[in-house]
Amino acid sequence: MQNALLIGLSRQMTLERQMDVIANNVANANTNGFKADHSLFEEFLNSNAREDNFIASDRRVSYVQDRGTFRDTGPGPMEMTKNPLDMAITGDAYFAVQANGGERYTRDGKFSLNSTGQLVTSDGNLVLGTGGPITFQPTDHDINVAPDGTITVLEGTAKTDSIRGKIRMVSFDDPARLTKLGANLYAAGSATQQAATKSTVQQGYVEKSNVNSVGEMSRMVEVMRSYTAIANLLQQQSDMHKSAIEKLADVPA
Repeated sequence: MQNALLIGLSRQMTLERQMDVIANNVANANTNGFKADHSLFEEFLNSNAREDNFIASDRRVSYVQDRGTFRDTGPGPMEMTKNPLDMAITGDAYFAVQANGGERYTRDGKFSLNSTGQLVTSDGNLVLGTGGPITFQPTDHDINVAPDGTITVLEGTAKTDSIRGKIRMVSFDDPARLTKLGANLYAAGSATQQAATKSTVQQGYVEKSNVNSVGEMSRMVEVMRSYTAIANLLQQQSDMHKSAIEKLADVPA
Protein backbone atom coordinates (compact mmCIF):
# COMPACT_ATOMS: atom_id res chain seq x y z
CA MET A 1 0.00 0.00 0.00
CA GLN A 2 1.26 3.51 -0.83
CA ASN A 3 2.60 5.62 2.03
CA ALA A 4 0.10 8.41 1.28
CA LEU A 5 -2.76 5.96 1.82
CA LEU A 6 -1.25 4.66 5.04
CA ILE A 7 -0.78 8.17 6.42
CA GLY A 8 -4.33 9.16 5.48
CA LEU A 9 -5.79 6.03 7.06
CA SER A 10 -3.80 6.58 10.27
CA ARG A 11 -5.28 10.07 10.53
CA GLN A 12 -8.81 8.81 9.85
CA MET A 13 -8.49 6.21 12.60
CA THR A 14 -7.42 8.83 15.14
CA LEU A 15 -10.23 11.16 14.01
CA GLU A 16 -12.74 8.37 14.54
CA ARG A 17 -11.53 7.84 18.11
CA GLN A 18 -11.46 11.60 18.71
CA MET A 19 -15.09 11.74 17.59
CA ASP A 20 -15.98 9.08 20.18
CA VAL A 21 -14.40 11.23 22.93
CA ILE A 22 -16.21 14.36 21.75
CA ALA A 23 -19.54 12.53 21.47
CA ASN A 24 -19.17 11.25 25.04
CA ASN A 25 -18.49 14.79 26.26
CA VAL A 26 -21.55 16.14 24.46
CA ALA A 27 -23.72 13.32 25.82
CA ASN A 28 -22.65 14.24 29.37
CA ALA A 29 -22.92 18.02 29.03
CA ASN A 30 -25.77 17.98 31.56
CA THR A 31 -24.36 15.29 33.87
CA ASN A 32 -23.66 16.66 37.35
CA GLY A 33 -19.96 16.70 38.21
CA PHE A 34 -18.83 15.23 34.87
CA LYS A 35 -15.26 15.98 33.78
CA ALA A 36 -14.55 16.35 30.07
CA ASP A 37 -11.99 14.19 28.27
CA HIS A 38 -9.71 15.35 25.46
CA SER A 39 -7.56 13.45 22.97
CA LEU A 40 -3.77 13.50 22.77
CA PHE A 41 -1.99 13.08 19.46
CA GLU A 42 1.63 12.58 18.54
CA GLU A 43 3.78 11.96 15.49
CA PHE A 44 4.81 8.37 14.86
CA LEU A 45 7.82 7.98 12.59
CA ASN A 46 8.36 4.75 10.74
CA SER A 47 10.51 3.72 7.81
CA ASN A 48 8.94 1.58 5.11
CA ALA A 49 11.56 2.27 2.42
CA ARG A 50 13.44 -0.82 1.29
CA GLU A 51 15.80 0.57 -1.35
CA ASP A 52 19.24 1.94 -0.49
CA ASN A 53 19.12 4.82 -2.95
CA PHE A 54 16.59 6.90 -0.92
CA ILE A 55 17.99 9.97 0.77
CA ALA A 56 17.74 10.07 4.57
CA SER A 57 14.75 12.42 4.76
CA ASP A 58 12.69 10.13 2.53
CA ARG A 59 13.28 6.97 4.51
CA ARG A 60 10.98 7.92 7.43
CA VAL A 61 7.21 8.22 7.11
CA SER A 62 5.28 10.41 9.56
CA TYR A 63 2.02 8.86 10.80
CA VAL A 64 -0.58 10.20 13.24
CA GLN A 65 -1.04 8.31 16.50
CA ASP A 66 -3.56 8.99 19.26
CA ARG A 67 -1.49 8.67 22.39
CA GLY A 68 -4.50 8.58 24.70
CA THR A 69 -6.87 10.93 26.48
CA PHE A 70 -6.51 13.35 29.36
CA ARG A 71 -9.18 14.57 31.76
CA ASP A 72 -10.03 18.19 32.41
CA THR A 73 -10.28 18.23 36.21
CA GLY A 74 -11.31 21.87 36.39
CA PRO A 75 -14.50 22.71 38.30
CA GLY A 76 -17.86 22.99 36.60
CA PRO A 77 -20.34 25.81 37.27
CA MET A 78 -22.37 25.71 40.49
CA GLU A 79 -26.16 25.55 40.21
CA MET A 80 -28.38 26.51 43.10
CA THR A 81 -31.10 23.93 43.85
CA LYS A 82 -32.14 25.00 47.37
CA ASN A 83 -32.41 21.29 48.20
CA PRO A 84 -30.82 20.86 51.66
CA LEU A 85 -29.43 17.45 50.67
CA ASP A 86 -27.67 18.71 47.54
CA MET A 87 -24.00 19.54 47.99
CA ALA A 88 -21.16 20.84 45.87
CA ILE A 89 -17.46 20.87 46.67
CA THR A 90 -15.43 24.03 46.27
CA GLY A 91 -11.88 22.85 45.69
CA ASP A 92 -10.31 19.73 44.21
CA ALA A 93 -11.73 17.12 46.60
CA TYR A 94 -14.22 14.35 45.84
CA PHE A 95 -17.13 12.84 47.75
CA ALA A 96 -16.42 9.31 49.00
CA VAL A 97 -19.20 6.78 48.35
CA GLN A 98 -19.69 3.07 48.93
CA ALA A 99 -20.36 1.28 45.64
CA ASN A 100 -20.54 -2.42 44.74
CA GLY A 101 -16.81 -2.55 43.98
CA GLY A 102 -15.76 -0.80 47.19
CA GLU A 103 -15.00 2.82 47.98
CA ARG A 104 -15.39 5.11 45.01
CA TYR A 105 -15.26 8.87 44.42
CA THR A 106 -17.52 11.37 42.66
CA ARG A 107 -18.12 15.09 42.22
CA ASP A 108 -21.86 14.57 41.79
CA GLY A 109 -23.51 15.93 44.93
CA LYS A 110 -27.14 15.29 43.96
CA PHE A 111 -28.03 13.38 47.13
CA SER A 112 -31.24 12.02 48.65
CA LEU A 113 -32.37 9.64 51.40
CA ASN A 114 -33.15 5.96 50.84
CA SER A 115 -35.90 4.00 52.56
CA THR A 116 -33.77 3.52 55.69
CA GLY A 117 -32.83 7.18 56.02
CA GLN A 118 -29.28 6.84 54.67
CA LEU A 119 -27.75 9.56 52.50
CA VAL A 120 -27.26 8.18 48.96
CA THR A 121 -26.27 9.31 45.49
CA SER A 122 -28.68 9.43 42.55
CA ASP A 123 -27.60 5.84 41.75
CA GLY A 124 -28.26 4.62 45.29
CA ASN A 125 -24.64 4.43 46.46
CA LEU A 126 -24.10 5.24 50.14
CA VAL A 127 -22.45 8.61 50.79
CA LEU A 128 -19.64 8.10 53.29
CA GLY A 129 -18.92 10.31 56.25
CA THR A 130 -15.79 10.26 58.38
CA GLY A 131 -17.47 7.55 60.47
CA GLY A 132 -19.14 5.58 57.69
CA PRO A 133 -22.59 5.94 56.05
CA ILE A 134 -24.67 8.90 57.21
CA THR A 135 -28.12 8.05 58.59
CA PHE A 136 -30.99 10.40 59.44
CA GLN A 137 -33.90 9.81 61.81
CA PRO A 138 -37.52 10.03 60.61
CA THR A 139 -38.12 13.07 62.83
CA ASP A 140 -35.08 15.04 61.61
CA HIS A 141 -35.69 18.45 60.04
CA ASP A 142 -33.87 21.71 59.38
CA ILE A 143 -30.84 19.95 57.90
CA ASN A 144 -27.73 22.10 57.86
CA VAL A 145 -24.36 21.32 56.26
CA ALA A 146 -21.38 23.37 57.43
CA PRO A 147 -18.53 24.28 55.04
CA ASP A 148 -16.37 21.58 56.64
CA GLY A 149 -19.05 18.96 55.84
CA THR A 150 -20.54 18.59 59.34
CA ILE A 151 -24.26 17.75 59.11
CA THR A 152 -26.54 18.93 61.90
CA VAL A 153 -30.32 18.62 62.27
CA LEU A 154 -33.11 19.44 64.66
CA GLU A 155 -34.71 16.21 65.86
CA GLY A 156 -38.41 16.27 66.68
CA THR A 157 -39.25 19.13 69.03
CA ALA A 158 -35.67 19.58 70.21
CA LYS A 159 -34.24 23.08 70.01
CA THR A 160 -30.58 22.05 70.01
CA ASP A 161 -28.67 20.69 67.03
CA SER A 162 -27.90 17.00 66.69
CA ILE A 163 -24.92 15.90 64.61
CA ARG A 164 -25.59 13.21 62.01
CA GLY A 165 -22.08 12.95 60.63
CA LYS A 166 -19.43 14.74 58.61
CA ILE A 167 -19.11 14.43 54.84
CA ARG A 168 -15.87 12.69 53.93
CA MET A 169 -14.00 14.68 51.31
CA VAL A 170 -10.95 13.10 49.69
CA SER A 171 -8.22 14.89 47.72
CA PHE A 172 -5.53 13.29 45.54
CA ASP A 173 -1.99 14.23 44.63
CA ASP A 174 -2.88 13.99 40.92
CA PRO A 175 -6.65 13.78 40.17
CA ALA A 176 -5.89 13.08 36.50
CA ARG A 177 -4.59 9.63 37.54
CA LEU A 178 -7.97 8.56 38.92
CA THR A 179 -9.52 5.67 37.01
CA LYS A 180 -12.86 6.49 35.41
CA LEU A 181 -15.34 3.67 36.00
CA GLY A 182 -18.52 5.06 34.46
CA ALA A 183 -21.72 6.13 36.22
CA ASN A 184 -19.82 9.27 37.27
CA LEU A 185 -17.57 7.27 39.62
CA TYR A 186 -13.80 7.06 39.94
CA ALA A 187 -11.42 4.61 41.56
CA ALA A 188 -8.21 5.78 43.22
CA GLY A 189 -6.06 3.97 40.64
CA SER A 190 -2.46 5.12 40.99
CA ALA A 191 -3.40 8.42 42.66
CA THR A 192 -2.49 8.92 46.32
CA GLN A 193 -5.06 10.21 48.82
CA GLN A 194 -4.39 13.46 50.64
CA ALA A 195 -6.20 15.43 53.32
CA ALA A 196 -8.83 17.74 51.79
CA THR A 197 -7.72 20.80 53.76
CA LYS A 198 -8.51 23.33 51.03
CA SER A 199 -11.97 22.11 50.03
CA THR A 200 -15.35 23.13 51.44
CA VAL A 201 -18.96 22.03 50.98
CA GLN A 202 -21.72 24.28 49.67
CA GLN A 203 -25.20 23.17 50.70
CA GLY A 204 -28.08 23.62 48.28
CA TYR A 205 -25.87 23.56 45.19
CA VAL A 206 -24.73 20.96 42.68
CA GLU A 207 -21.70 21.13 40.42
CA LYS A 208 -22.60 20.86 36.77
CA SER A 209 -20.48 19.34 34.00
CA ASN A 210 -17.38 21.28 32.98
CA VAL A 211 -18.00 20.42 29.31
CA ASN A 212 -18.00 23.45 27.02
CA SER A 213 -20.90 22.46 24.76
CA VAL A 214 -20.21 25.11 22.12
CA GLY A 215 -16.53 24.21 21.97
CA GLU A 216 -17.28 20.48 21.72
CA MET A 217 -19.78 21.00 18.89
CA SER A 218 -17.21 23.13 17.06
CA ARG A 219 -14.62 20.37 17.46
CA MET A 220 -17.13 17.82 16.22
CA VAL A 221 -17.70 19.82 13.02
CA GLU A 222 -13.94 20.25 12.62
CA VAL A 223 -13.34 16.50 12.95
CA MET A 224 -16.07 15.70 10.43
CA ARG A 225 -14.62 18.15 7.91
CA SER A 226 -11.10 16.78 8.40
CA TYR A 227 -12.33 13.22 7.94
CA THR A 228 -14.15 14.17 4.72
CA ALA A 229 -11.12 16.06 3.38
CA ILE A 230 -8.85 13.07 3.96
CA ALA A 231 -11.38 10.73 2.37
CA ASN A 232 -11.40 12.94 -0.73
CA LEU A 233 -7.59 12.99 -0.78
CA LEU A 234 -7.42 9.20 -0.55
CA GLN A 235 -9.94 8.89 -3.36
CA GLN A 236 -7.85 11.22 -5.52
CA GLN A 237 -4.74 9.14 -4.79
CA SER A 238 -6.61 5.97 -5.70
CA ASP A 239 -7.89 7.51 -8.95
CA MET A 240 -4.39 8.69 -9.84
CA HIS A 241 -2.94 5.20 -9.31
CA LYS A 242 -5.74 3.66 -11.33
CA SER A 243 -5.14 6.12 -14.16
CA ALA A 244 -1.39 5.44 -14.10
CA ILE A 245 -1.96 1.68 -14.33
CA GLU A 246 -4.38 2.10 -17.22
CA LYS A 247 -1.92 4.28 -19.13
CA LEU A 248 0.95 1.85 -18.50
CA ALA A 249 -1.21 -0.95 -19.85
CA ASP A 250 -1.56 0.97 -23.13
CA VAL A 251 2.22 1.30 -23.60
CA PRO A 252 3.39 -1.01 -26.40
CA ALA A 253 5.54 -3.88 -25.25
